Amino acid sequence: MVPVGAYFAFAWDVLCELFRGRFATREFFDQAWFAVRVSLLPTAVITVPFGAVLSLHIGSLFAQLGAQSFTGSVAVLGIVQQAAPVVTVLVVAGAAGTAVAADLGARTIREEIDAMEVLGINTVRRLVVPRVVALAVVATLLNAVATTVGVGGGYAFNVLVQGGSPGAYIHSFTTLSQLADLWIGELKAFVFGLITGTVACYQGINAKSGPQGVGDGVNQSVVVSFVLLFIVNAAMTLLYYQIVPPKGM
Repeated sequence: MVPVGAYFAFAWDVLCELFRGRFATREFFDQAWFAVRVSLLPTAVITVPFGAVLSLHIGSLFAQLGAQSFTGSVAVLGIVQQAAPVVTVLVVAGAAGTAVAADLGARTIREEIDAMEVLGINTVRRLVVPRVVALAVVATLLNAVATTVGVGGGYAFNVLVQGGSPGAYIHSFTTLSQLADLWIGELKAFVFGLITGTVACYQGINAKSGPQGVGDGVNQSVVVSFVLLFIVNAAMTLLYYQIVPPKGM
């Protein structure tokens, strides 16, 4: 597992190098495009069942309570605040994050990282920072796609399968939800992307010698990313409701 102190020291170095020197723009765009290619379709596909399941459970529960008109609002809240950012970054961590860890791990065991440092090249600034920023930006953009697809899937499932009213579903969007809910979802995706990127890069840079060491680093990057994502998600949700009170009826 990741030594906590070493990981936070590495994350601090990444943050400091982000505002120092010249940013590796070309590396950023290459990594961002790669992350989009491997994450866009899985994110869209996985978000549809999430929206459908939320609409199914919420619609069935609210039907028992006689409050079917609030199905759309609650489903949208669940998708925008929780499902979309979590699903997005889980896909990014599983697809793009593992590739980043494997790439940097392979360079480490081939001693390319050591060679760059001997030549005076700052490897954190040159290799790590653009990858971390790319995953954060891509996660934020994909979260918008996941939110749209999830809300659309929930709407279609509620109307076509459960026989809900299209007008009531759409009209209830603004009953309990507010614009701040969308912003917190985007902020979560950005923060989750930063965490995923730093964990993947840390595991790659610190990979042990041999192919097995690279494989272990890739596996640990996924596990550690998932654990941190759920912990940070809970903390950000609690903090959000302290700062922005839920909208009343």
